[in-house]
Amino acid sequence: MHTVWKGSISFGLVNIPIKLHAATENNDIKLRQLHKECNSPISYQKVCPVCDKEVQNDDIVRAYEYTKNKFVVLDDEELEKLKKENEDKAVEIIDFVKLEEIDPIYFEKSYFMAPDANGGKAYALLRKALKDSGKIGVAKIIIRSKEQLAVVRVYEEALLMNTIHFPDEVRNVEDVGNIPSEETVVQKELDTALLLVDQLTTVFDPTKYTDEYRTALMDLIEEKKSGNVTVAAQEKQPISPSNTTDLMAALQASLDKTKKKKPATRKRTTAKKNA
Repeated sequence: MHTVWKGSISFGLVNIPIKLHAATENNDIKLRQLHKECNSPISYQKVCPVCDKEVQNDDIVRAYEYTKNKFVVLDDEELEKLKKENEDKAVEIIDFVKLEEIDPIYFEKSYFMAPDANGGKAYALLRKALKDSGKIGVAKIIIRSKEQLAVVRVYEEALLMNTIHFPDEVRNVEDVGNIPSEETVVQKELDTALLLVDQLTTVFDPTKYTDEYRTALMDLIEEKKSGNVTVAAQEKQPISPSNTTDLMAALQASLDKTKKKKPATRKRTTAKKNA
């Protein structure tokens, strides 16, 4: 697996060199956008709306918009310094808590943790401690310049790190409209609902759930491929001789027009002296 982060994590005086690997992957089918006339892929350019020209990466700076159209510009050196100051710190498990105390709304992305060189013994120690205690560790880590709150737990025989949202990143449920208040529920209706829940209750098996839309989309794509219902992007055509002639004619006309506007220069005449 590709390593996305490399460093160490500690609890107490135990330090564990580790590597992180993404535990999940996005299997969405990516569709390209083509120009309907020639089937060429559409490219997107970064254009300044004021200067009305394409902007290169070297001409772009990062900034924080603190109010409408008012910015604080942050240069790369300042951002890199902040990143270094935080990345140099070892990732430390701050607390141990029970998994059921954390609502799933906080969970974000999962990473497998693998021991790095000489870290196997300490890795196994932390795994055993978490298993026997039934607890998970809460830690902080910086990934791609962003400080993340995370939990470390046991998944099968591996240590797994879940990044979780900070409290201020979870929106207040009170801001959601049209949530009904506590209402009197008819007992007969509740009994029927509970019976339905009981009938549908089973042991969770993730393998029984599939992305039916993605499967159907891939089947459609393969069907079109096998039926040769495909298109090819057209190559960019070179400028034809007629276009070249038109362009030269326009340039020549512009040059002639400029000559006509230019005032005539008087020639100086030198009187011949009599011998």
